[in-house]
Amino acid sequence: MAEWPGGNCPQCGEWMPANMIHCRECRQLLNPELTKSSVEMPTFEPLRELDCMADVEHAGFYCECPKCQRELKIAKKYVGERVQCKHCQAGLLLDALGPLIQKADVYAKCPHCTQQIRFDQKYMGMKVACRFCQGKLQVLKPS
Repeated sequence: MAEWPGGNCPQCGEWMPANMIHCRECRQLLNPELTKSSVEMPTFEPLRELDCMADVEHAGFYCECPKCQRELKIAKKYVGERVQCKHCQAGLLLDALGPLIQKADVYAKCPHCTQQIRFDQKYMGMKVACRFCQGKLQVLKPS
């Protein structure tokens, strides 16, 4: 029996590499010597989903500008530095112990689905679930 040499699928025209049995797109048998009864298809058995707890470290803060009261998204690398509001250009110091940071929401990227998640600082050090994918997360406390 000759093996599939590679080339375009006779059914859908999609290119398939050599030694394939079925087209990846339309599932057409690629070797004319094969029949549906001669190819044994394994039964599909879904894999059990593994519960995995991923550590997530916050990437920054959502806080309110003290002058214009508009919300700012500020990366944690700017804590301890003087920054400027992008709306009103007011300067503000991001003091880690100051009231601006202490009451701010925190954001991070979910390692399971890569969506940005936002949460209150009270969840630091706790186990939570991502609201998008329900992935289990351990929110690390800032060092």
